[in-house]
Order: sequence, then structure tokens, then C-alpha cells
Amino acid sequence: MFALRTGRDLAFNLFYFITGVIVITLVWSWSNLRGLRLERMARGLRSQVGKYMEETLVLTNRSRWSKLWVEVRDFSDLPGHQISRVVNSLGKQSSSRWQVRTLCQQRGRFVLGPITLTSGDPLGIFRFATDVPETTSLVVVPATVPIPLFNPPTGYLPGGEAMHRRTPYITTSVSGVREYAPGDSFNRIHWPSTARIGQLISKEFELDPLADVWLFLDMHQFAHTESPWLPKTAEPLSWMARRGEPRLEIPPSTVEYAVTITASLVEYFVRRDREIGFLSYAQQREVVQPDRGERQLSRLLEILAVIQAQGNVPLAQVLATESARLARHSTLIVITPSTDTHWVTALRSLRARGVQGVGVLLAAQTFGQAPDWMPTLADLQSSGLPAYLVKNGDDLTTALSHPVSGASRGPAGR
Repeated sequence: MFALRTGRDLAFNLFYFITGVIVITLVWSWSNLRGLRLERMARGLRSQVGKYMEETLVLTNRSRWSKLWVEVRDFSDLPGHQISRVVNSLGKQSSSRWQVRTLCQQRGRFVLGPITLTSGDPLGIFRFATDVPETTSLVVVPATVPIPLFNPPTGYLPGGEAMHRRTPYITTSVSGVREYAPGDSFNRIHWPSTARIGQLISKEFELDPLADVWLFLDMHQFAHTESPWLPKTAEPLSWMARRGEPRLEIPPSTVEYAVTITASLVEYFVRRDREIGFLSYAQQREVVQPDRGERQLSRLLEILAVIQAQGNVPLAQVLATESARLARHSTLIVITPSTDTHWVTALRSLRARGVQGVGVLLAAQTFGQAPDWMPTLADLQSSGLPAYLVKNGDDLTTALSHPVSGASRGPAGR
């Protein structure tokens, strides 16, 4: 308007210059996002609390023009996963690669992605963004601690030294031989019979006489307590100077301690080739029939990764309802912070049916505001039930290796 009213060449030249700058920066900003390709590659889609998750991102410029700057902003919900960055001077037909290692400090199911790519012109007049909507799911299972010794009362199956049921697992009980089948391992081959007959003969096995082990995890929402806790923020690139695994830090929550204890016991019994079952009333009723092997371990760890204390059924009622599921001579391990002694009564009554009971009691008063745990521990001991006591800050390896022998109150229980 100024140029038209005055008719001066300077005003027209200024108008042409400003218009040209606007058009050039607009085209520049728009073209900066053309020809970009982003790839994200996770080393694995399953990790564990206390271990690192590694992810690699590759930003490739497939156009014939260089990119001045591109901002990569990640919207993953994994805590501490800092993968966003600004890539400067990305040349034509070139790539920028960077790797991020994130210490997993919380269990759960997390989403990696989506990602937004943003770029603009050198003058900052225009900014354009494009979304990379692809996402992947990451499962962080709870941590496990080594347990050198955990000796609950052992129940033996009725019927003698072995249960006459064939099993694909290799046990100490050999029931007979059969012809070799494709897929049989070499340690199943019975070499004397093979040499005598002239063809491969495999051994058949039976289950050992040890009965099932059941883990009952109490997820009643009113039984658990916790103290405020924030995960420590890892210093940038500090992992490069570290050797070995980082120190495990469990939040001061009875839920997290109970889940870690349960996961550790699952691993303990699976490594010893015992059949392990699981039951809990959390967001929903979770029941896993007894089984053994790595598949059972993976299945139970994935359930424990997302389980939360949202149950509405007290532990004593759970034991009364599910007692019919427990076979005679099986072993029942209850992990709970509940101070209600009714569950001890229910566990004691199961002993009359031949079910061996064990209590792993979390001292809830050491985690936050909760009733005194001493009467519950005393009731367990007076009932003759093996009891393990875990307090906030205890070393779980030590606490789960030695059952409590008395009801004395330590400094952490005051």
C-alpha cells in the first residue's frame, strides 16, 4: 500500500524483497521435511527392571538438497527415555545415527513412539512438522534377585516315588524306552538299546514325585502402602563409564516389593525344574495352572509386569474361595503385607487338607502408614507355619534365604 500510494522505486523494491524472502523461506521450510526417512530399531521389545534398554535411531536424507536442521521429538512414555535431539547440517543422501541406552526403573508395558519431525527456515519465520505415527510396545518385567536357598515344606505326590505320567521334560525318573522321534535330544537316547537293536532308541521319562508349588500374590488395594519415591535421573552418558549391572533400587512400596519377591520365587522354582502355579486377584482374577520351563517363567513375568493392587477381595476370602483348586500335598506360598490375621487362620486350616503353607509377610508399617505387623507374624509362628519377614530396605536375597526365628522388633519395625 505504501508503494502504490507513493510510487517510489525504493518502496516497490522493498516490497519485492520482503515478498521474495517470505516465499523462499516458505519453500525452504516445506522442503526441509521432504525426502526424510526415520528408522528406529530396538535391541529387544522386552527388558527388565534394573537393566538397560537400547534403541538406535537413523535419520536419512534421501533428497538432493541438504537439511539445515531437523528436530526429532519422541513421545515415548518409558520413564527416562531421552531420545529426542536436533540434527544439524544433514547432507544430501546422508544419514545421522544415534543410540540411546535407558535404564529401566519401573515395570509395566510402555509405548515407544510416536515421533514428530520439525524443521524450518534459517530466519525462524516458518516451522513445519510431520508425524511418524509408528509405535512399538515394550514390556519391562519386574526384577529378580538370586535366592540361594528357599526351603518350603515339600509335598510329595501320592503313589510312591514317581507319578506315572509321561512328560516331555528330562527328569531322574525313567519309565521306559521307545523308538527315536525327530527332535529328540542326544541325552534322551538310550545307547545300550540302540547298540543292541541297531536303531536309535529314546528314553521315556516320568514326572518326579514333588508336588506343585502355588504362589498367591495378595493385590488387595487396602492392604498395600507406600512412601513417596522418585526414580533417580541417570547422568548423560554415565553408562559408558560403568562396568557391570547397575544397582537395583526397589521403590518403597509393598506392591513393588511383593511383585519382585514373587518374580524371584518364580525364577527360583523354574530353575529347579519345579511345577509352579500362580493366582492373584488384581485388576482381574489371574490364574496360571502349574507348569515348568522357560515358557512358564516368561508368561508369569509378563503378568507380573502389569499387575497392580486394584483387587477388592481380601486375602482370607481368596484363600477360602480358591482352596478347592489346591491339590493335596501341594505347597502354597502367600506373599502379602496384610495384617489381618484371618488369612493366617485360612492358611492354617488348609494344612488339615494336606496343603503345606508358607507366609512371606511384608512389614507394611516400615513402608508407610499401616497397622502393626507383629500380631500377624506372631500368629504365623504360633501356628507352626514357616514365615519370612521382609522390611523396607532389606536385602531380598538374605530375607528370602532365612525364615524368621523370632518375633523381635528390629529398628526398621519401630
